[in-house]
Amino acid sequence: MLTILTDALLAALLVAALLVIRGFALARSRGSVPCRIKVGSHGWRSGVARYADGELHWIPFMGVLFRPRHAIARRGLTVSARRPIDGGLWAVDCGLISLAMSEDALTGFLAWLESAPPSAYLDVA
Repeated sequence: MLTILTDALLAALLVAALLVIRGFALARSRGSVPCRIKVGSHGWRSGVARYADGELHWIPFMGVLFRPRHAIARRGLTVSARRPIDGGLWAVDCGLISLAMSEDALTGFLAWLESAPPSAYLDVA
């Protein structure tokens, strides 16, 4: 009985360590910024935002996979005015999704939106 509990505790510690390492890897990866997301009326969830191929990919801190949970396309994206929220973060609404990040990260996000080539917003048949 003691060995089963020891094995279960060891497995739980290993999983916890892997999740912590995953969180550090996400936070330290190049081109990513800490970002919270709120979808609809759900609460804020913490994660990391990365810019990739005309999209903003959001990856949650809590999880096993490195795949993005949300991909927000830059094409046709409109955002509301920024507003302060708790923790010194600034939030913007992007349709049904709200993003919250530091002021510096938000400035980078808005610059990324504005830096799209003019043809990016045209639907060419």
